[in-house]
Amino acid sequence: MNETDKTSENSAENLKITIVCFIAATFFIYYFSNPKPQQYYDYTFRVAENILRGGGVGFTEKPPSWLNEFVPFGGEWYSVFPFGAVVTMIPFAVFKTVGIVKEMPGTFIAALSASVISFFLFLISSRYEHAWKKHVLLISSVLFGTWMWTNLTFAGAWQLALGLAMIGELGAIYFTVYNRKPLLAGAFFALAFGNRTENLLTAPIFMFLLSRPARLQNSVPKFSKTERSIKEKKRAKSKIKNQAIENQGAESGFQSIKIEFTLLVIDIRNNPRHLFRILAAFCIVPFFLGISTLIYNYVRFASFTDFGYARIPGVLEEPWYQHGIFSVWYVRGQAYEMLFRLWETKDKFPYYVPNGFSSSILLSSPFLFFAFRPGARDKILKYAAWTAIFVLTFLLWIHGNSGGWQFGYRYAMILLPWIFLILLENSPRKITVPEWILYGFSIAANAYATYLFHWTEYVKP
Repeated sequence: MNETDKTSENSAENLKITIVCFIAATFFIYYFSNPKPQQYYDYTFRVAENILRGGGVGFTEKPPSWLNEFVPFGGEWYSVFPFGAVVTMIPFAVFKTVGIVKEMPGTFIAALSASVISFFLFLISSRYEHAWKKHVLLISSVLFGTWMWTNLTFAGAWQLALGLAMIGELGAIYFTVYNRKPLLAGAFFALAFGNRTENLLTAPIFMFLLSRPARLQNSVPKFSKTERSIKEKKRAKSKIKNQAIENQGAESGFQSIKIEFTLLVIDIRNNPRHLFRILAAFCIVPFFLGISTLIYNYVRFASFTDFGYARIPGVLEEPWYQHGIFSVWYVRGQAYEMLFRLWETKDKFPYYVPNGFSSSILLSSPFLFFAFRPGARDKILKYAAWTAIFVLTFLLWIHGNSGGWQFGYRYAMILLPWIFLILLENSPRKITVPEWILYGFSIAANAYATYLFHWTEYVKP
């Protein structure tokens, strides 16, 4: 081994050590961010423990008063959280059944979730040829420059479900786009929609991405290993190369989509079994979780389609549900809560504080504006990410409640994996001055919010 090889090997080893240290630091920062975590809101953990002790999914005794999302039915009390969120808590509930912990280890789960999220962010980011500092800045912006930091460290059942859903989304994206393993992608997708049901609507996007012949890079695709006729392969490749040269890598969105679907049709026509095997592998775990969820619903409320939320005592009388739980009438108000609601001014220190029920994510995380930058290394992937964001955002906006006690708009945590993808696609290789400013401000603003919510009495319910 020559000196150059040794230097490269040492650099790679140092890089791995740095990543491990970053992930460990993320764990400890999240673990110690909140001295008063709300882990007593342990809905899913209680149900998981009850299942392990043989008590089933219902409780014969009424749960404590602060757990008002347990609803009575048929002489027992049931949680309205979906089955996937309960299953996710079973490994942690084991700790209590064997006497290692006495309550839900919410702080530990939140910190562990953040560290796993950072791990997947590194895995995805490593597929892009950005400068090392740019990778760290982008990853840090998601972990410490968004509402995720404050909300996940509340460590209640609602916040933990959002963190686990983010892990599922990132894992599904990684094993769909960058390291294609359909079975693993499906398992992580099940984790995502098992904890946040709205993620189920992104299934067609993942299936489309799995169906792609290859990732288009620099307008010239790497063809997948499916069986195609030589003539069709050469004809399609020649056409795309010529079009790429004519447009000098700046083809319109319509042309990109046209090229993509041409290749997809060729793949389907020449090897439909290959595509079927890929999609079947992706759907196996989500299918079984879906069936299990329907059975879980029936066991609780004697209906396969009743998730129980409308059964929470008094919930339909709450003013924000005047048009029902879901309605297009809520879009305008929820858009305001998520994007435009400003922080509040005080006569004395700290003078400027966020509203404890919602505030603009654009104000506290202005780096989000970089997502609107034109261009992408893979335009179709960027369009797919935007489609996921639009679909999920629309569903969040037709829900009457913006999320209760929170910083920013906690439901929008499920948008962050897709936003991260877009930022990787459209970002310049090195950090620019505007990026230093907006990313730096975002991290400072969210550190300040975490301090206000968790360490002071300046923001109260």
